[in-house]
Parts: sequence; C-alpha cells; structure tokens
Amino acid sequence: MRASSTVVVLSSLAIAASALAQPGATPADGAGSAAGSAQAPDPMTVKPEDMPTAVRMRRLEQKTQALKERAWQLKARVQLLKEQILGGGVGAQALIAHANDMGSSFRLIKLIYTLDGTQVFVRTDETADNLYKTKAFDIFSGPIAPGNHTLSVLATYRGHGYGVFEYLSKYTFTARGNSTFIAGEGKLSKIDCKGHEKGGPTMKMEQRPAIECKVTEVSPEKEKTPAPPATTPATTPAAPAPAPAAPAPAPGAPGK
Repeated sequence: MRASSTVVVLSSLAIAASALAQPGATPADGAGSAAGSAQAPDPMTVKPEDMPTAVRMRRLEQKTQALKERAWQLKARVQLLKEQILGGGVGAQALIAHANDMGSSFRLIKLIYTLDGTQVFVRTDETADNLYKTKAFDIFSGPIAPGNHTLSVLATYRGHGYGVFEYLSKYTFTARGNSTFIAGEGKLSKIDCKGHEKGGPTMKMEQRPAIECKVTEVSPEKEKTPAPPATTPATTPAAPAPAPAAPAPAPGAPGK
C-alpha cells in the first residue's frame, strides 16, 4: 500500500515537471499585465529631455500651430481697425459715437459695439457706479473699406430707484440696435447712436430701453496748409538831406 502511494506521488511530480519544461509556456495573466505596466510608463510623467526626439518635435509643432492660429485671430481684428483699400483707392472713414440719454431709473452697466462681426468697443461696470455717469462715448474712428457695413449695439442696464422703487436694483434690462450703412469712397460716415427710453409711464420697464442710430455721410475735411508768414519789407534808411548851399554875394556891391 505504501509502495503504491509513492508511485502515485512520483508520477504527479513527473507530469508537472514535463508541463513546465514545454516550450511556449507563458506566465499567468496577472504577472504578464504587471510586467507590461511596468514597461509602459505614463507619458505625462516623462520629462521632456527624456522623450524621444520625434515626440518632442511633435509637441513643439502642436504648440507652434496653436500660437499661429491665435496670431491670425488677433491680426484679423487689427486689420478691421486699419483696413484700407489698396491699388490707388483713397478708402473710406468711419466715426462712431454713443450718447447715453437714459433716465435715472436705468444705469448703464455694459456697452458692446460690433462692426461687421468684430467687437470694436466693450465697456463693463457690474457695480453700476461709474459707467452710467458718462454721457458720451467715442466708439470708433478710423479707416474702413468702402462698401456695405453692419453695426450692432448691445446695452445692458440695471434698474435704480429709491423708497418703494428700490426693488428695481434687482433687475437688469437689455437694449439692442442694428444699423447698416454704405461707406463711400473718399467719404466719412458718421454714425451717432444713443440709448434712450421709448414710450411713456404706462409702458413696461423692460420695454423702455432702446437704441437708435443715425448715419450721415460727409466729405472729410482736408487739412489746411498753413499760409507762409507774411514777410515785412526791410526799411531802407532815408538818405540824409543835402546841406544848404552858402548864399552868393549880391552883385554890384560898392567897394570901400
């Protein structure tokens, strides 16, 4: 009985040894995954100097492209402000102004002007302490391309009141305005916009704020060339008067 048990144990050991000796045997999945994770470090933790040259060049290329796109966006915005016709044209000019004619119940807290889709003026005052005090704003002054243009205005107001009307400070009101105009070659387009209250006391508060724009096209004033200073002719000193001649003796005077 004891001999048979020994034979069984030896047979089991022989089978296990042959299985381990077989080619192509792979370790357990857990050990393999652990080894794989150890061999693939996180790219975010690798220092730039330890990265392969190709990876570093790729990252620099991406950063450069992002900077180029941002530069083009800024250039497009500046170009709108300095746009002028080339090839012999004299271009056109625009002068945009805003007037704040709202009553004391509305305080201006935000004003945005957009010309042809590009913001040319932004002013914000969330506390409503200073912006409403300014009654006139210079929005834009400079060259633009001749042709059709669109001007958009967005004004935001905060209510203001005393006593029983103090609750108005909890509300904000918005007014929008749009104006299209044609900038003529060699002309100056003046666009005067104003924020005002429309309707009367019976109109609802949220319907009172309004924006109105008026477009006028004039010829730009040419710079006057200053006249040369008047030259005062030099005064020539007068010639001295000749000395009077000595009187001649009287003829026929008797001798002594």
